[in-house]
Amino acid sequence: MRTLGLIGGTSWHSTIEYYREINQAVNEHFGNNTNPPLMLYSLNQFAIHAFQREGRWDEIARLISDAAERLEKGGAEGLMFCANTPHKVYETVLTAVNVPIIHICDATSKAIQSKQISKVGLIGTRFTMEESFMVDRFAANGVEAIVPESAAEVTELHRIIQEELTFGNIESRSKSFVHRAIGSLIQRGAEGIVLGCTEFPLMFAAGELQVPTFSTTEIHARAATEFVLAD
Repeated sequence: MRTLGLIGGTSWHSTIEYYREINQAVNEHFGNNTNPPLMLYSLNQFAIHAFQREGRWDEIARLISDAAERLEKGGAEGLMFCANTPHKVYETVLTAVNVPIIHICDATSKAIQSKQISKVGLIGTRFTMEESFMVDRFAANGVEAIVPESAAEVTELHRIIQEELTFGNIESRSKSFVHRAIGSLIQRGAEGIVLGCTEFPLMFAAGELQVPTFSTTEIHARAATEFVLAD
């Protein structure tokens, strides 16, 4: 198996899901309790959020690049960011290392297209929804991603993530709000919904939503498993 470096901590709740998903998939592949060679670097989410509020993405890129370099030096043959928003600095971090970084949008695009879907709704942090780093990457893979049109909706979705979900809290009122936001995207033609924050899947049971739902956490973890097991 190939050694994979996980850059996590944003948040640690979703990082646990990555670790669980990858280990479980490898166990199932071998039919026993064989565990994959994983290395984890956990970022300080408090510092990351502070830099986000200040618009200091150069500092975020520096922190993630440092983590990537440390993992590579430790023997990682590939890397992944265990969250969506850090992919805003993907290209910068990629130049800091000599190993591949598994992009969350590339893996998710393949899953979307496997369902013969070409247009999806995308929800996540305000950076994911307001900026183009995710939408453009989906477009490059042949998938049209639409985001909420209302600034108030974007603000509230972001608040739910940062003030509730990253602390492991799921509020019924917030869950209802997310349901309504998803409904608006479906009304605008979304054939499926990308849960583009790795905490959103913690809110919903399997099959709870009425359209195909793409959990970036689960899909990204599957891509990680494929990397680890590849010859």
